Amino acid sequence: MDMKTLLEHMQAHHGRCDQLYADGENFLLDEQLEEGLESIKSFLNEMERHFQMEETVLFPTFEEISGMHQGPTQVMRMEHQQMRNLLARMSEAVSNGDGEEILEVGETMMILMQQHNVKEEGILYPMADQHLASYREELIERMDAVAIPA
Repeated sequence: MDMKTLLEHMQAHHGRCDQLYADGENFLLDEQLEEGLESIKSFLNEMERHFQMEETVLFPTFEEISGMHQGPTQVMRMEHQQMRNLLARMSEAVSNGDGEEILEVGETMMILMQQHNVKEEGILYPMADQHLASYREELIERMDAVAIPA
């Protein structure tokens, strides 16, 4: 059976987050505020879910098995915090129905996300695949089971 790697699985999730943002951005640029706000809400939820998948499942397992606690996972957690600050601003803009603010914060968010994803996809996920090969299936199931905190 052809198993998906952690890299492929998480790369696909990055793509899903990117697409949700792109949809929201397109609606907002077309002045379809309601649809835009809905898409951005989905984006915000999926981003938090992505962080949770990594912070509650992938990173702790990687650190435990690899013995690397100060390495790439620490950097990724710091970057998650930077992005959460922007996502909080975006969430506030959604509450205020402020499409312009969403797009403004979104520009910075996209740059951070792209840089972050390049590091995860180029460094962390391949390392995780290397160290966690025998746990891969279980990890993917556990990550998929992560729900958005209400």
